[in-house]
Amino acid sequence: MDQTYQYSDAKTEIFARLRNSLSDHPAPPAVPREYRRVGERTGAEVVDVLIDRLEDYKANVYRDDLASLPDRISALLEDRSCVMPSGVSEKWLPDRDFIVDHADQPLTIDDLDSIDTVLTGSTVSCADTGTIFLSAQPNEGRRAITLVPDHHICVVFEKDVVDLVPQALEAIEGTRPITMISGPSATSDIELERVEGVHGPRRLDIIIVA
Repeated sequence: MDQTYQYSDAKTEIFARLRNSLSDHPAPPAVPREYRRVGERTGAEVVDVLIDRLEDYKANVYRDDLASLPDRISALLEDRSCVMPSGVSEKWLPDRDFIVDHADQPLTIDDLDSIDTVLTGSTVSCADTGTIFLSAQPNEGRRAITLVPDHHICVVFEKDVVDLVPQALEAIEGTRPITMISGPSATSDIELERVEGVHGPRRLDIIIVA
């Protein structure tokens, strides 16, 4: 038998089997997407809900304006070493030394492990779940700097607080890496004892700026 004919006949049989196997599989059903996309809470109410959720998750929450922000950061840092991404605004900073993580010259994990605190901004926050979203913006940096140090100071602006998760996701570019923070790192061991700091900072200070 001609070898070309053999290959052609085998190919035809393979495709026939594929068609048969797919013929009895109906199209997937439509998924209803009737969940709420926009919340009813706005303004001061949505900020109050966010604070309530964060405090329930054992985060420390402070309220400041831009003028008092440097003093607040200074008080929270005390004499701890602190790393920050290169995009943090100078208007936030107290008069002290900071270690800067540059995208083109990132610090090593060992470097980060020797630093006490990280200072970052945030993209958006969801009041309903008490979640802060970071998306690797210039004032947020790469994910590693927010996971390795034991203390995270995160600045949240009131204008960036929304009610529901769909609203938060709409504020983030779809292709950016997302880190979601709901309180300091905590988990439970096999005996259900709470263990802090396993997957990230064990202390989380949130500064909400008007």
